[in-house]
Amino acid sequence: MIVNNMVYLYIYIYRLKIMNYLLLVTNELKTFIPELYLSFSIFILLIIGVFIKSNKQDISSINTITSLCIQTLTLTFILILNNPFNIDKLIIFNGFLVIDYVSSMMKLIILLSTISVLYISYDYFKTEKIISFEYSILILLATLGMILLISSYDFLSLYLAIELQSLSLYILASFKKDSEFSTEAGLKYFILGALSSGILLFGISIIYGLTGSTNYEIISHLLINVDNDINIKSTGIIIATLFIASALLFKLAAVPFHMWAPDVYEGSPTIVTAFFAIVPKLAIITLSLQVFTQVLFTLAYQSQIIFIFAAIASMIIGALGALQQRKIKRLLAYSAIGHVGYMLIGLACNTPESIQAIFLYIIVYMIMSVNIFTAILSIKNNNSYIQYIYELKGLSKYNGLLAITISLGVLSMAGIPPLAGFISKLYIFLAAIYANMYILAIIAILTSVIGAVYYLRLVKIIFFDKEETNINIFIDKQKSIVLAISFLFITLFILNPSFLLLFTHNLSYNLSL
Repeated sequence: MIVNNMVYLYIYIYRLKIMNYLLLVTNELKTFIPELYLSFSIFILLIIGVFIKSNKQDISSINTITSLCIQTLTLTFILILNNPFNIDKLIIFNGFLVIDYVSSMMKLIILLSTISVLYISYDYFKTEKIISFEYSILILLATLGMILLISSYDFLSLYLAIELQSLSLYILASFKKDSEFSTEAGLKYFILGALSSGILLFGISIIYGLTGSTNYEIISHLLINVDNDINIKSTGIIIATLFIASALLFKLAAVPFHMWAPDVYEGSPTIVTAFFAIVPKLAIITLSLQVFTQVLFTLAYQSQIIFIFAAIASMIIGALGALQQRKIKRLLAYSAIGHVGYMLIGLACNTPESIQAIFLYIIVYMIMSVNIFTAILSIKNNNSYIQYIYELKGLSKYNGLLAITISLGVLSMAGIPPLAGFISKLYIFLAAIYANMYILAIIAILTSVIGAVYYLRLVKIIFFDKEETNINIFIDKQKSIVLAISFLFITLFILNPSFLLLFTHNLSYNLSL
């Protein structure tokens, strides 16, 4: 009798434990609904795409899949925006993921930028005769990886998320199957990307070997509380920091890990290049801020040296390399390298002002890049998208409004006042000055002046050179909406910058909590 009662008691206790566990999992799933919705939607859209492909696949069916993907991202945006746990910091799934203000807000920005890229891609497939629904699905998979990446609270979840993103990007780079350049770009990106992933994993393994954990919070506590422990504060943890920083700098295409960017940008389909230039940088910059300001902040001196070198080298190589380019996408690739250098100034300074400046810069840069790539995708030469800079000659005579849009977009990238790019660069320069990094600020200003040369050259070609090519302008409804919104932001941001300044200040403040 006593044995039976003991058995019933144990069963009751375990039932309580199981119920508590299920209740905990259910509550965690409630906070994770946007990611779950996006994941299940990807599977459903993949099934729909396969069904369409097995019957009859044409450009209208591809546009249908793209529209469904945009609707999926829009609903995911709404779910994240209405998540009640956005303000508080909530660690879920046994410490693997975190839901907080910074990750939630950056997810919204990533979703907006992805929606913009998908929105301007309708005409591209028709012109390039790419009848394949997988493009939009791969974009969604990469976006899911980025969303999980900035929600990571453990180096293992970080690695898995960055691989989900990277594998999708490798396939997108080689998406144009009948192009040797696209195949080469995908293969080069895959080989070098696999190398950077190995470097990242090696750095993570060193940290695990020294600390016995991969969790952000546990590692940060160990690095704070065990100041004199040789096993923790050793050359090994510095080497691990170097490996992790190198892998993330590769993902950002920062010098000296930049050589893949011009070739991949040029070889990839233009709409894929637009995605590369805009969206992944948002996720990697946010991840870098989380890792080096929250986890490895006790190694600020060592990481500061790395970021100072990468920032200076990226700004110089980006500015000088762009001067020699004759192709538009290679020019934008070197321009992106230079802009990454300005962002790294904020990481090198590692102050609240510099972190706010980074968030401001990356958001403004995203909008400027959307504007430029949308304009480029609106111009054709003999029914094919333009590739060379000289093909922009005389654009002002074909479409004056589009010429003004491109000109103000590149002038904003150059940091010419009173455009939006001027304010973002100004905050980066001021952050460097406040951190007493005067040499870094001077180099940034000089490279910005050099960069203005090739941006102004584009304006000269558009307005003053005699046309030599047969340019066709095609701006559909989708492109006109994106161009109008981005153009108004670039030109009118100076009138009321407080809303974005307050938003980035909140991001910086919450990141330091």
